[in-house]
Amino acid sequence: RGNPDGPGERFAEQVPTHVGIDEPHPAYNSVPATSGWHYGEPLAPVRWGIHSEFLAEEYRLHNLEHGGVAVHYNCPDGCPDLVAQLTEIVDRSRSESLKVLMSPYPDMGSTIALTAWTFKDEFNEFDEERVKDFILVHESSGNSPEPTAQ
Repeated sequence: RGNPDGPGERFAEQVPTHVGIDEPHPAYNSVPATSGWHYGEPLAPVRWGIHSEFLAEEYRLHNLEHGGVAVHYNCPDGCPDLVAQLTEIVDRSRSESLKVLMSPYPDMGSTIALTAWTFKDEFNEFDEERVKDFILVHESSGNSPEPTAQ
């Protein structure tokens, strides 16, 4: 795959540098982050699939570096229907061996955000085609530093 221009907003790449736990680093240029400083093995990458807890940028970015796509949701009052809809897409993607993970992301500016290396798409209402298109275009994309890594 080449270097797609979208879908989503493209952010300037921040160098994929490994850092230690609690090691200070510059601020990320997007929320959720789409590139930059992250933990190395064995801390990251984290497992693909569904996570019920927030994943700090430093863990999740290693997955994006490997060509992964992250699905985030922000529902302070709970949103079981949305979580179920997103889970179905992520589970289907994983059944096709696509590198996709999902986790809650409190305090982001939208209800839903999709991230890949240097790309982010944010929206407030569930849109199945929009989620699927983002995954299809960005999973294992040549935009990521290590698109063939697992």
